[in-house]
Amino acid sequence: MIILFIGDIVGRPGRRAVREILPSLIERYKIEFVIANCENAAAGFGINRDIVEELYASRIDVLTSGNHIWDKKEALGFIDEYETLLRPANYPEAAPGRGRVLYPTPAGEYVGVLNLAGRIFMHPSGCPFMQARREIEHLRARTNVIIVDFHAEATSEKRALGWYLDGRVSAVLGTHTHVQTADEEVLPGGTAYISDAGMTGPFDSVIGIGKETIIERFLTQIPNRFEVAKNDIRLQAVMLDIDAASGKARAIERISIRLNEKTEAI
Repeated sequence: MIILFIGDIVGRPGRRAVREILPSLIERYKIEFVIANCENAAAGFGINRDIVEELYASRIDVLTSGNHIWDKKEALGFIDEYETLLRPANYPEAAPGRGRVLYPTPAGEYVGVLNLAGRIFMHPSGCPFMQARREIEHLRARTNVIIVDFHAEATSEKRALGWYLDGRVSAVLGTHTHVQTADEEVLPGGTAYISDAGMTGPFDSVIGIGKETIIERFLTQIPNRFEVAKNDIRLQAVMLDIDAASGKARAIERISIRLNEKTEAI
């Protein structure tokens, strides 16, 4: 089973990259299931209903998120309507939405997706390690193919969760930092791992935001308005080859494609 996981989609440029690059990727590599982190898809912060629908129309099957999921307050009113729009499972039970989903591929094979948030340098939340164990028990009753989006800041926390879940899930994929790491591997127990899948959006920026704005903030420490940058648009992702029967990963491959080079890149 070939699964594509797209790193944090940032604003209109990120959505454009998905819209224009993803269909060719799906066709060329016979991708059967697509997951993407969408929490920055609305002008860099949060999501709205129109954007959720746009991303589904772009052939994404499951949307994950993280600490920016509530930045557009309207998400509170519609997240329960979308089974495949996730917020971290270790958020309080009173929060709307859900943190895991079981969803079929076109061939009828089920994929479990689990969304978790880290606790180091992040908003307070429940223990992602213990929550993962509980959620995985539910998913494994129906499938061995389980993909974890761990939305976290600290590489140490991500790496620790990867080892903790090795052999229990198909992949532990980090998001949140918007910087694609070069540490992708299949761990000894058959779990694919990367500390961060990267960013889908404008790279002439500081993690998606106009670089002049960010530099000014660092120089003055005065709050200013963040706006998504526009240039050097790329799609970053990882492609997973998973044995559907055992749920073990056979391979993980990093992808980084510039929009204006998409024909040559793929």
